Amino acid sequence: MLKGLAFERGINLGGWMSQCDYSEDRLNHFITEEDIARIASWGLDHVRLPVDYNVLETEDGSEYRADGFARISRAYGWCRAHGLNLVIDLHKTAGFSFDAGEQETGFFESASCQERFYRLWEQIAARCGESPEHVAFELLNEVTDPAFIGAWNRIARTCIRRIRAICPRHLILVGSYHNNSAAAVPALDPPLDDRVIYNFHCYEPLAFTHQGAHWVPQLDRDRRISFEEAGIPEDYFDRLFAPALEAARKNGTELYCGEYGVIDQAEPESAVKWFRLIHAAFARYGIGHSIWSYREMDFGLADARMDGYREQILE
Repeated sequence: MLKGLAFERGINLGGWMSQCDYSEDRLNHFITEEDIARIASWGLDHVRLPVDYNVLETEDGSEYRADGFARISRAYGWCRAHGLNLVIDLHKTAGFSFDAGEQETGFFESASCQERFYRLWEQIAARCGESPEHVAFELLNEVTDPAFIGAWNRIARTCIRRIRAICPRHLILVGSYHNNSAAAVPALDPPLDDRVIYNFHCYEPLAFTHQGAHWVPQLDRDRRISFEEAGIPEDYFDRLFAPALEAARKNGTELYCGEYGVIDQAEPESAVKWFRLIHAAFARYGIGHSIWSYREMDFGLADARMDGYREQILE
């Protein structure tokens, strides 16, 4: 548990308020309270909620959207009713998205985009910071280019200070470049306080977890490989996490893995073996984690293909 709080075993609500068409039907019906109750029945303790900035503010950033914040508040209410905690993840901000197809550019160079980012987080903190025991904040999803890390460390530091004026004790999660790579965690500045946690994502080895993914051009879309064919050794994740673990130890903080999972193109039997290996590593090192993703999004754990395998993954 991060800092003694229940953010140990979670799942992402991807595709609900992020990476979607933003239609009323999607926002109102993709996830319901029944889904939250089902997640709680699986024995998980939290959900990670990706939210895009345009759900919470107008296109030019001049106004905040009451309906967007009401949706987060409703999600939080459902979570508390079923004993779950909530990570609010800003998945896209004005000027930056991990997905180049979103055509969000300029954030790391633009003072106006950065100020807009700070103001949005102040709004999130003021409107959604109900309880430091039950809500955590993830500043930004998957910084991409290593060239951004200097600016990102500065931006994160400023943003944390502004959040702290409103929410002094909430957990704040900060990830590094290469899409929150574990190997890049040492490039992060030391935490500003004892409630800042290093965040990373894990989809390694990509050739296994993303086999058949149309959005990964370097992979052969037609190739399918089993867990055995991927040649993943028992100590694979120990070695992979080592730089992040050392950085966290050195700087007096902890680690959280906000995303990890296996694409629906892989055989479920092979996915189970991958999950067992990574879960064992999480347990060894006390790393909180959140599976990508609950439904659909090419990784859905609730999807019918995982019937008969889901329980093994959630053990």
